[in-house]
Amino acid sequence: MREPTDAEKRHDQLTSAPDATEADAAPRIDVSTTADGTTRIDIRDDAEVRPGGDPEIIDPDGDAGASSRE
Repeated sequence: MREPTDAEKRHDQLTSAPDATEADAAPRIDVSTTADGTTRIDIRDDAEVRPGGDPEIIDPDGDAGASSRE
């Protein structure tokens, strides 16, 4: 019996929850290497879950850099 690949293990882990769907195992990032050897990680445009959130919800006043002790 062969050992499952990392992709197979990831798929199994992300779809094993009771209400999980195939969409839960969809890729969310693309990893590439540039010609100079730099690794680049990009969030996919079609990823359902994206880091960061909506800036208007996170900081509706737009003063994220302002000190809270002014």
